[in-house]
Amino acid sequence: MPIRSTIPLGRVAGIRLGAHWSAVVTVGLFTWVLAAYLRGTASTGIIWAAAVLGALALIACLLAHELAHSIVATRHGIRVERIVLWLLGGASELADEPRDARTDLRVALAGPATSLLLGAVAFSAAAVSAVFSPGGPVTATLIWLATVNVVLAVFNMLPGAPLDGGRVVRALLWRRSGDRLRAEATAARVGQFVGMTLTALGFAEILASHNFGGLWLMLLGWFLYTAANSELMLAGLRHRLGDTTIGEIMTSDPIAVAAGWTVEQFLGSNLVYTHHRVFPVVDADGRPCAVLAWADLLRPRTRVHPGLRVSELARPLRPAAIAGIDAPLGDAIARTVLRPSLDIIAVVHPNGRLAGVVTATDLALACDRSALGLPAHPTSAPAPPATLPGPQL
Repeated sequence: MPIRSTIPLGRVAGIRLGAHWSAVVTVGLFTWVLAAYLRGTASTGIIWAAAVLGALALIACLLAHELAHSIVATRHGIRVERIVLWLLGGASELADEPRDARTDLRVALAGPATSLLLGAVAFSAAAVSAVFSPGGPVTATLIWLATVNVVLAVFNMLPGAPLDGGRVVRALLWRRSGDRLRAEATAARVGQFVGMTLTALGFAEILASHNFGGLWLMLLGWFLYTAANSELMLAGLRHRLGDTTIGEIMTSDPIAVAAGWTVEQFLGSNLVYTHHRVFPVVDADGRPCAVLAWADLLRPRTRVHPGLRVSELARPLRPAAIAGIDAPLGDAIARTVLRPSLDIIAVVHPNGRLAGVVTATDLALACDRSALGLPAHPTSAPAPPATLPGPQL
């Protein structure tokens, strides 16, 4: 699920970066741990300054780990939504699924390989620093940074989704069997086991040491188990949906709003007499670029003034919310969260022009029907009888 309410941090290699407020907790925790590790190497002020810089350097290493995933993904034609830093590290939000097992494997290995490389660089820098200041805070900080990067690489290679090691397992099983869904389900089940194991180890640490140091391990284990459980459910949903494409459930030729319209033009058009609550916004070439809901006009801070354009109120469409007609429906459900009466998936022709829309109601209906063993969309169903059968007298 995408992480909302993030602070934008700019772009690197064309990829948007953001930080959730919980990332501040992570920086504080790293600073505290490093300061304790550096105790006795220098004065208190220097230790805390080195701890802050070391914690920020580690955050930069986490960002580099995720950038490696994203850059490899973009080079293989996978759209990247953004990278978000949060409480438990970082997350690359991909707008597409890997097309084959080899691509899946390369994207998964890029992150741990980068962490190992950064660890080697930090160890080398520590060796140079040790020549001039063997027991100083700079050398100690570099050793700590190198060690944590190596530990992160090893931890991420644990063989369970959603960790990178779980992606590697999925890719290898997918390549061997040719069945992506089975490989995905297996990796998710292993991820559940890894999550439960980490939770148990954290609890055991609390009992053995009589302190709360194991709470972080328990939190991490709970997160991994929950994420793996969600992936297992998605794998089951994809299996039920089969080869259903997003084009099969979309509303074709939807009513769209021109981005160049003013709000006055929109409110004076025939669109206000429809039952729709959300509209795709298209540019001059008919390509979807944003989404506009009635709620956007009713926001408390919205000041409607003459000349206010629709493009100023509409919310830009995320890459994951734009899909081709032949895109698998299961993939769209896995990567997109639609809020009722607020969001849509814009379905496009190969030339990028708007072909249809899918709403939260459409997705919910498709999921409910597939769970009952029915076709995702009732268009191909036979017409119901004129008179329903009733009790016989």
